[in-house]
Amino acid sequence: METTPFTKCSALKPILAAVFLISPFAARAGESATRVRALRVPGVSKIVKAQSGTDGVIHLLFAEVDGPHYANSRDGGATFSPPIPVLDAAARKPGLEFHAEDLAVGKDGRVHVAMSCNAWKLKLPQEEWSLHYATLAPDAKTFSPVRNLNRKPSEGFCLAADERGRVTAAFLSSKLFAMTSNDSGVTFGPWAELNPAWNPCDCCTTSATYGPDGKLALIYREETNHERDVYVVLWDQRSESKPARTRLSGVSWNVNACPMTYYSINRTDTGYVAAWPTKGQVYFAKLDQEGKVLPPGEIKTPGTNGMRTGILALSAADGTTLVAWKNKDVLGWQLYDAKGRPEGKPGSETSPGNGAAGVVLRDGRFLLFP
Repeated sequence: METTPFTKCSALKPILAAVFLISPFAARAGESATRVRALRVPGVSKIVKAQSGTDGVIHLLFAEVDGPHYANSRDGGATFSPPIPVLDAAARKPGLEFHAEDLAVGKDGRVHVAMSCNAWKLKLPQEEWSLHYATLAPDAKTFSPVRNLNRKPSEGFCLAADERGRVTAAFLSSKLFAMTSNDSGVTFGPWAELNPAWNPCDCCTTSATYGPDGKLALIYREETNHERDVYVVLWDQRSESKPARTRLSGVSWNVNACPMTYYSINRTDTGYVAAWPTKGQVYFAKLDQEGKVLPPGEIKTPGTNGMRTGILALSAADGTTLVAWKNKDVLGWQLYDAKGRPEGKPGSETSPGNGAAGVVLRDGRFLLFP
């Protein structure tokens, strides 16, 4: 996920083609070209998020000079549809800039998008310094009007959606909050603090997904006593049970400053796979459905990260895992077998922006979008 905080804006290049033809780049030495491929979309240089739906459609959220845009592929990444702007006309106001934060695909392939904006910079009312949201219905040609979802100064936005029509939007505002929809984003309940005792690192972000058992899994970084540990929160929204958390990061990190880091959690057939940075080094682990780290435990990758640079972990059905990271306009990656052992050498491609985006195809191949 690429998160643009209140204090940062970015200039983006325009789309050059209506229908995108994809050019594959050969995998680096030591990698199987049939398992990991880096695909560039002509005219698109800053892809924020990619997600594959249950029907195999690949969904892309990317940044443009006039705001977030969306495209999809129904042929495994061979071609992409013409771009669709996420912003409606009413949302476009002089000086107001929106930034793509996250994308989630839910019931019937409905697309959900979270955005931030520079309302703080324009000295607009603080309720505009918030999470903005739009959705694309199945087969629709345009996104819904942009909605101010939480009306609260906030950042660190993420979305999760499932096949039952549930959508959760999480955010940071000194504490960790979430709000949930049970009707595919038509309505959301009020935001609620997940636990007053938790003290998240505000300048970092959040990442969330629904697991195979229907629970919501969300990761964030703590800052209590300057211990910047990463936790996974599990929340069974179908019951009245409260969210519970488990520490993910085994390597401690005590620092009296916000590290401004991103992370990733995604669903697997048996639980989750997560990746995060500690002291500038990227780690990953597989988790069971209760959030417990599975053997061989936390694994250190060759990847390094910068401030607010993307990290991604994806697992195929056979347990093979791809970990990718962004640093200094380079997207790097390493493939791991089901036992957590490196498979081949690390790969890399030049890649502007902060996002690390990719998907797993139905045949177990991985596609990355530098």
